[in-house]
Amino acid sequence: MSRVAIVTGGTRGIGEAISLALKDMGYTVAANYAGNEEKAKAFSDATGIASFKWDVGDHQACLDGCAAVTEALGPVDIVVNNAGITRDGVLAKMSFDDWNEVMRINLGGCFNMAKATFGGMRERGWGRIVNIGSINGQAGQYGQVNYAAAKSGIHGFTKALAQEGAKVGVTVNAIAPGYIDTDMVAAVPAPVLEKIVAKIPVGRLGQASEIARGVAFFCSEEGGFVTGSTLSINGGQHMY
Repeated sequence: MSRVAIVTGGTRGIGEAISLALKDMGYTVAANYAGNEEKAKAFSDATGIASFKWDVGDHQACLDGCAAVTEALGPVDIVVNNAGITRDGVLAKMSFDDWNEVMRINLGGCFNMAKATFGGMRERGWGRIVNIGSINGQAGQYGQVNYAAAKSGIHGFTKALAQEGAKVGVTVNAIAPGYIDTDMVAAVPAPVLEKIVAKIPVGRLGQASEIARGVAFFCSEEGGFVTGSTLSINGGQHMY
């Protein structure tokens, strides 16, 4: 039986590319989604990848959702925490709800999904957790104190959990994407996007498939000696 992977936010954008890459590796993939049932159905129909609906920011929903995946597909050995939202605004105009919702989903989702699956990985002696951070969690970004804080938290969460899993065959790593050609970035006004691209040394936006290839390595058998790492895939926009 092939290993089972859950990709949160796995039916669109970067998550879709990750789901497809893991399927191509021979894994059985479950793509989590939060709300767009029409897109999820189209994704599943086109790819044959099962989709499961739950809110990753809801702790009990994650426990129940992972149990449903286990019942349908088998024990979960791989989790890619990709789901995330933005609620941008400068601090003076940011509501508590805008702050809290981004933290609840983007950072809280990583905790919830790990809590639901990490114990089983430890017991079986093999596991892969990959958390999708952001260049803006490394460098900060004007008007994104909530998003930058959540993504920065993901990088710290990754390093700490990696230390818990290392001796029991569970690796925990992160990817920090730069600006990727997705629907979220496409919504940025053209003049602003032009300025963003001008700051990327390779001179273009990244592709979702380029992020997926990094995730695929972390999730592979060959990636077993890499844990607690953050791989920056950003076209050279931020180096440290």
